[in-house]
Amino acid sequence: MKLLHIDSSILGDNSASRQLSREVVEAWKAAEPGITVTYRDLAADAISHFSAQTLIAAGTSAELRDAALKHEADLSAELRDAALKHEADLSAETMAEFQAADALVIAAPMYNFSIPTQLKAWIDRIAVAGQTFRYTEAGFEGLCGGKKLVIVSTAGGLHAGQPSGAGHEDYLKVMFGFLGITDIEFVRAEGLAKGDDMRNKGMNEAQAQIGEQFAAA
Repeated sequence: MKLLHIDSSILGDNSASRQLSREVVEAWKAAEPGITVTYRDLAADAISHFSAQTLIAAGTSAELRDAALKHEADLSAELRDAALKHEADLSAETMAEFQAADALVIAAPMYNFSIPTQLKAWIDRIAVAGQTFRYTEAGFEGLCGGKKLVIVSTAGGLHAGQPSGAGHEDYLKVMFGFLGITDIEFVRAEGLAKGDDMRNKGMNEAQAQIGEQFAAA
């Protein structure tokens, strides 16, 4: 089985979501020794946000990319080619990793009632019509069914099931459901900014969830 592990916290070694996502991956590897893990750190190796260049690179052949941006006089032809090639390669590599994965572990801390901008940039690269979803006369159809997803959800406050969580866990469920992924489990640690006792309680509960998820494996 191929597992894609995504981290998105900007806090480095101080990140609760990074700690817990590592523990999920280690528990999964222990349960399934033959697992192959691909790791992407969206904070250390950030994916650029969607832009006109992204769309041009995705929809323009290599031979025509320079001509498509010739009106940008502030860039040399060489820089234009390099920028577009980078965008095209980045999108292709990100998509290939996602499509190859049988399962995913995504660390998603809450920032300002939503997910990190780095994680949103990654989602924008994998949500592509004709590749991971399509529109039909009957409505949209996700093309990524069969993948298992574990989302490590961390927050300083208490938001799960509340209106304040709509842009965080609820968004992720809707987004990945749109892509056809319905086998979704959460490892949740909340109240991490509410003092040591609450933080320890949140982390302990999340670690117990990890143990429960893989106990029967």
